[in-house]
Amino acid sequence: MRIATWNVNSVRARMPLVAEFLERAQPDVLCMQETKVVDDDFPAEAFTALGFAGEKSYNGVAIAGRLPLTVLQRGFEDDPADAPRLLVARVGRLPVVNTYVPQGKAADDPAFRYKLEWMARLRDLFGRISTPRSRLLWVGDMNVAPEERDVYDPKALRQHPDFHPEARAALADTMAWGFVDCFRQHNDEGAQYTFFESVEKGHGWRVDHILATRSLARLCTGSWIDMAPRLADRPSDHTPLLAEFDL
Repeated sequence: MRIATWNVNSVRARMPLVAEFLERAQPDVLCMQETKVVDDDFPAEAFTALGFAGEKSYNGVAIAGRLPLTVLQRGFEDDPADAPRLLVARVGRLPVVNTYVPQGKAADDPAFRYKLEWMARLRDLFGRISTPRSRLLWVGDMNVAPEERDVYDPKALRQHPDFHPEARAALADTMAWGFVDCFRQHNDEGAQYTFFESVEKGHGWRVDHILATRSLARLCTGSWIDMAPRLADRPSDHTPLLAEFDL
């Protein structure tokens, strides 16, 4: 099974790039973030034409798949207003959690506290819906770069909400529930980015992730970043991340 995650930054504006990516990269599942569209305006027919029946969206995150797809939960049970950021679904027999973690604005802004709390609530959610021993996939735009090699200037960006020590600790704590970074399982080199302020200057961040519980990570045969959509005309500022699983 080939999984892709991509912050498309408006699925309607990016649909030609999405279509090209799906036909070229041939993922079985595409998890999208920042779709910027309500359900009624989601381009379902365009996905169906590409063989992706069963797409589901909720004004922020969406999952399109070639396999049977069942939505299990939208948002946290105690916060319906934040539903656009979280979608739990079963794709085939695999549970998938697609997230668009809050950005946080600035380290001294209340929104940053909300980001940290959001991550803690997500860890609690994992404990309610699964166990670390089970197969579970967590993907999306996490708005956190985990390590210094995951940003272009770690010293200058230390106080940025996407690289702040507290944000990195929050991500690490949530991952410690039982997740493995599939990209880092197969790639050690730095300067591998999924979001770019400037491709030309190499100003990038690795903030999009595919994370799997250990039993699932053992079946991951590869993970890679696809730069082609970021280098195309009218791109999103993010580019797809993919992983392959021998399921």
